Amino acid sequence: MSEVRSVVSRDDMFSRRIREQWTAQSGRRLDVLIAGCGWPEPLELELDQVEARVTGIDEDLPALRASTSMRKDLHSWALGDLRSVPVPPRSFDIVYVSFLLERIEHPELVLDRLLTGLRPGGLLLLRMRDRSSAYGTLDRLTPTALRRLLWHRFVPAGALGPLPPFYGPVTSREGMHSFCLTRGLMVTDDTSATSGPALSGPMGRVARAACSVLESLSRGRRPSSHDEIIMVIRKPHSHFTRVI
Repeated sequence: MSEVRSVVSRDDMFSRRIREQWTAQSGRRLDVLIAGCGWPEPLELELDQVEARVTGIDEDLPALRASTSMRKDLHSWALGDLRSVPVPPRSFDIVYVSFLLERIEHPELVLDRLLTGLRPGGLLLLRMRDRSSAYGTLDRLTPTALRRLLWHRFVPAGALGPLPPFYGPVTSREGMHSFCLTRGLMVTDDTSATSGPALSGPMGRVARAACSVLESLSRGRRPSSHDEIIMVIRKPHSHFTRVI
């Protein structure tokens, strides 16, 4: 039988919301789904007093399978087409979507499936690359062959990728807020960060310069101040909320 471990994000915003969720459930074990479990940065397990059972799902790509198999924080995991991977209805208190939406087709369909697995009152913790940022724009518009050629020259050693850069409309702040509005979801936290791997790699100075140039050419419409969007989204208890 798999052991039960404690869970909380190392990010203060996620940590606070997870603690609140656990307290609201009177200390009942949290059931957590990590969508994007092939990404090598796990949801940190830090607070001993918060217990959770963690399940992971992701696409079935060689790099993702290798990364997922190395993780020690998952009690179970499955890889495959995320439009058909089993997600039991109302089975999870927290769904953590980690750098997934920008690299899959039809992200709205996948999000709807994930939301069916979220219990009423549950939390969707979201991290995604912003398609509207300078970094996201360069990532999605760079031709595939060129991305493959440059990837290992720009990113830190061992960085996962390159993965497909689909960047659908939902992978922006405006797109995600619109998605939540049409499904009756409540965005409780919304912030930005800088975490693009090329920015911290051996040619980070070149990557940052390219983002700054694009921001100038776009007259600020493609900002270089951030490349990541972080949100906490709550699924209401209301039985009349539209969640597919």
